[in-house]
Amino acid sequence: MIDISVEKVALLLIIAVLVLGPTKLPEYARKLGRIIRELRRMASGAQEKLRQELGPEFEDIDWRKMDPRQYDPRRIIREALLDEEPFPKPVTPVQTPPPASPPARPAVRLAAGQQAPFDDEST
Repeated sequence: MIDISVEKVALLLIIAVLVLGPTKLPEYARKLGRIIRELRRMASGAQEKLRQELGPEFEDIDWRKMDPRQYDPRRIIREALLDEEPFPKPVTPVQTPPPASPPARPAVRLAAGQQAPFDDEST
């Protein structure tokens, strides 16, 4: 959990002795011990309550797999790309003939100088 080396602990103890003094240090050490015991008791109580509420089928769960620190997007993508599941064949659309358009009017050739017909009701 907490990665503290021996040198760091010794340095913290020396700083605590200098700051608190030898008279108050035992008192604060007892308080720190009480706080740590209380936190451990609360954590074990919460763990036991969770086990009771989830029931016996959840005792087999490997919680290390649920650890978010194990999330590696490269591995997930690699596994997804190398997955051996066959891909479904693409569905080919059925070719339907285009809808029949209404018959076009025959083109009318205008005589020289004749105006094109105009529709007053359009636009």
